[in-house]
Amino acid sequence: MKVILARPRGFCAGVVRAIKIVERALEKYGTPVYVLHEIVHNRHVVEDLKNQGALFVESLVEIPLGAVAIFSAHGVSTAVVRQAEERNLRIVDATCPLVTKVHLQAQRYSQQGFEVIIIGHPGHPEVEGTRGRVGGPVHVIPKSANVAALQVKNPDRLAYVTQTTLSTDDTREVIHTLKERFRSIEGPNLSDICYATQSRQDAVRRLAKEIDVLLVVGARNSSNSNRLREVGEQNGLRSYLIEDAGDLVQGRFSETVRVGITAGTSAPEAMVQQVLERLRTYGASEVIEMEGQREETHFRLPESLSG
Repeated sequence: MKVILARPRGFCAGVVRAIKIVERALEKYGTPVYVLHEIVHNRHVVEDLKNQGALFVESLVEIPLGAVAIFSAHGVSTAVVRQAEERNLRIVDATCPLVTKVHLQAQRYSQQGFEVIIIGHPGHPEVEGTRGRVGGPVHVIPKSANVAALQVKNPDRLAYVTQTTLSTDDTREVIHTLKERFRSIEGPNLSDICYATQSRQDAVRRLAKEIDVLLVVGARNSSNSNRLREVGEQNGLRSYLIEDAGDLVQGRFSETVRVGITAGTSAPEAMVQQVLERLRTYGASEVIEMEGQREETHFRLPESLSG
């Protein structure tokens, strides 16, 4: 068995920043520090932070008045921010800067009198956070097939933004369909999709030419990890999303198969290495890393935690 590791893979700058924010908050404020929702979509990351003293909650009412509250990397609505302020919580915002960029973009469009369309998955924390940052009408469109049924007040005053973790191919199709129906619609091309999502999808496309099976290490509720699996399938590969080595099924592999491994932006490299070790027990004798540029993007910590 030959194994090829995708490059780039795994943690992005937004995830690294979010994890550091929780760790730095624990250092500065001590325990308990409360985190609203999963800081990133990966149970291994969450469990590690729990072991360091972080407490994860699903509602602000679970956080005592005046305590430290960290917002996850996916961002939150304006209503959540107001509720946190009303409870006198010490807010630490771990929202990915690229998600914040989408929030600001959607707000600008709304303030200019546009109805805003979010290309994304309804119910996803990032989409709900963006929706909740816009004061005017907002529509969420996951696929191009949904465009025909869209009811708007003024087809000449429409703008769109996109969830950052989508598939570039699917998003391009939705934008094309929107522009066909609404000729004057405004919005970016694919610039809202984050650099890390794009680069990992591009790496899978390159990797697809050299492998028979793709393993995507990531959480099942991770949007970008699911998109990586879909990109593999779109390129004709048997593609599996696995959370860790425990999800591997030996019968899917043989000593002659060529296996590719990538990881979603919230998947720790340690999980990739555990998968690799398990594959060695299945007969993987050759492991190489594909060529690719190393990512140099870094995001600063909030001023309250820097220094």
